[in-house]
Amino acid sequence: MKRTTITAVIAGAAIAAVALTGCSSGSAGGADSSKGAPTLSPDKKVTITFAEAMASGALKTELEKVTKEFEAKNPNITVTLQAQPDYGTLKTKVDAAVTAGTPPTIAQVYGDWAAAYAQSDVLEPLTDYAAADPSATDGLYKGIKNSLYIDKKLYMWPFNASTVVAFYNPELLKAAGVEAPKTWDDFATVAKAVSKDGVVALPMDPGSSSGPAGGTTVYELMAQANGTPVFKEDGTPQFDSDAAVKALTTLVDLKKAGAVQTGTNYPGETALGAQKGVFDISTSTSFYYDQQAVGGKFDLAVAPVPSAADGTRVNQINGTNIAMFNKATDDQKAAAWKYMQFLTEAETQSEWAQATGYLPVNPKTLELDDMKTYIAKNPYVTFASQDLANSSATPPYAWVEEASGDLAAALQSALAGNATPEAALKDAQDKAEKAMAAAQ
Repeated sequence: MKRTTITAVIAGAAIAAVALTGCSSGSAGGADSSKGAPTLSPDKKVTITFAEAMASGALKTELEKVTKEFEAKNPNITVTLQAQPDYGTLKTKVDAAVTAGTPPTIAQVYGDWAAAYAQSDVLEPLTDYAAADPSATDGLYKGIKNSLYIDKKLYMWPFNASTVVAFYNPELLKAAGVEAPKTWDDFATVAKAVSKDGVVALPMDPGSSSGPAGGTTVYELMAQANGTPVFKEDGTPQFDSDAAVKALTTLVDLKKAGAVQTGTNYPGETALGAQKGVFDISTSTSFYYDQQAVGGKFDLAVAPVPSAADGTRVNQINGTNIAMFNKATDDQKAAAWKYMQFLTEAETQSEWAQATGYLPVNPKTLELDDMKTYIAKNPYVTFASQDLANSSATPPYAWVEEASGDLAAALQSALAGNATPEAALKDAQDKAEKAMAAAQ
């Protein structure tokens, strides 16, 4: 995958607890919540492993670069990067290592992965670690901080984050006599106005039962803007709420009007580049790919994703976090925590954001001179980053991935005209409730 959506689009996100229970004997070093966070002597040499999927391009080179910078500042700590080619392979490798009782020290995870690991008692709670240094979590955007907890325990630390923005062709908007929409109601009006002469306002991929895609995210944002998110904070699906039905009805109406078109493999990006699509509503990390697709044919514009009717900002946090496994020794845990904190320092975040296109999770990053220079050329970074303060990630529960696939299938069905929005969402709700019951 060249980028991520709101959840990992791979099959089998949940881990069968029975497969892992035998490997959950706890820390080899014996650290637990009653002892507090372990510490590491600067004279003690230790090696930690980081299983990750930043295996190509700027992601690979930048992670290697900042890791070497960390090691230079902490010569007693060696970080071994265990790069995997994609998230599906990463998940398979980490699952196998956990089952064998040899997990990495830390790993890049989605929230539902972490929830299943935590349920199987193979993760190290980070609550005491953060309590020992409150400035660590206090320095994060509120939305990012909130996304790190599972059942009110801190189990994750931020790594690569993004929010959703609206990439668009300003020339096509100008030709239609309209401006970038401020709200989702505005978007419906603008979408119909610009969809003519072979041009479609929003080509999107709704995803399928095997996993959601960018179109699912658009729908989820619309439902939340209507007043009800598709998941409660505890992971309970709310697919057939009035707000959800209204959102899907709007998309179906726009498709009938020729303003929405469905496709696969980033259709918004492709159509935008071909000047046959006006908007690509996608994660902020798509900026590089959209620019490539446009190829200088016009000046690509970026606007905040439309808000609720009353102006309330509604957005989602995309990306993955880092989790620590409790099989590590105390020294490895202390070293890993130091590395994890280094990754979220303002200076590191500035390097990371500029090189990769991900957003800084530490608001102090925006105050740095080099970041200000970067933002002057990429002004969307400011509003995309600020949305991290009040946005939320997909709830970290093991059944959420399967339920999201059910939701994506419902969107496909309704947009294809095979079912009404009400019927499609009711079917998805029933399936999601069964998935939730089976995972609890």
